[in-house]
Amino acid sequence: MKTDRSTTNTTHDHTTSTFLQMAVREAGARALELAEKGFEISIKSDLSQVTTADLEVDRMLQDRLLTRYPEDGWLSEETPDDRKRLDKKRVWILDPIDGTRNFISKIPQYAISIALVENHEPILGVIYNPATNEMFFAEKNAGAYLNDMPIHVNATHDERLICLANISAQTQAELELIEPNVEYTGFGSIAYALALQAVGRVDITLNPGSQNEWDIAAGILLVQEAGGTAKDRYWQPIPLNQSNTTTQGVIATRPDKTETVQKLLESLRIP
Repeated sequence: MKTDRSTTNTTHDHTTSTFLQMAVREAGARALELAEKGFEISIKSDLSQVTTADLEVDRMLQDRLLTRYPEDGWLSEETPDDRKRLDKKRVWILDPIDGTRNFISKIPQYAISIALVENHEPILGVIYNPATNEMFFAEKNAGAYLNDMPIHVNATHDERLICLANISAQTQAELELIEPNVEYTGFGSIAYALALQAVGRVDITLNPGSQNEWDIAAGILLVQEAGGTAKDRYWQPIPLNQSNTTTQGVIATRPDKTETVQKLLESLRIP
């Protein structure tokens, strides 16, 4: 990967980037193996589904990363929260499989999503879809990549805008009256949706509902390093490694469509 890293001011060495991608690929291969051989499904206390593949990816990455970087903190959807992370300078934030329902249904729209966060900001991020072998990767101040090729948010001037949205049918109908040139489609993984935003396949990602940090930490960095904007539903920056890991949604867009997005957000009548 050729890139000018002279502007990078984070405290990781760049072997971390390579090590992270290798570890995620190994975990993704294991998820695919379980998808083929079979896995068990359990229901968590919040009534969401979790598979043995989720747990295996979590175990593999936690073991690999914390063995190599024992001073770092850890936050994962599938690991009990160790509050010691709040005192750590660096914290890994993981969603082992974002889009578990798609994974169960063999729909290739899910991803391993992991970020390294320093001082509440992501400095490394990987979103890997093992079903499509798409490795989205970003490093702060060093750009965003898909399988080692630089990526950028969409910069075309097509009148019709594509928006990945997690909104009700009624809300969509209301927004279509306000901005009729926006075409809405749903998604099953917000991490993968943000990766698609970063690579320029969509123009807007609209997810005003509450999210967890592990859903969006890597995606925020990907979008930003690809030249886009990712903020919460109040159009504010999203700090990470917080005591309360629930965020106020996530909204991402290309920079020239900020005005359109803000108009949509105002129409949502968010309290």
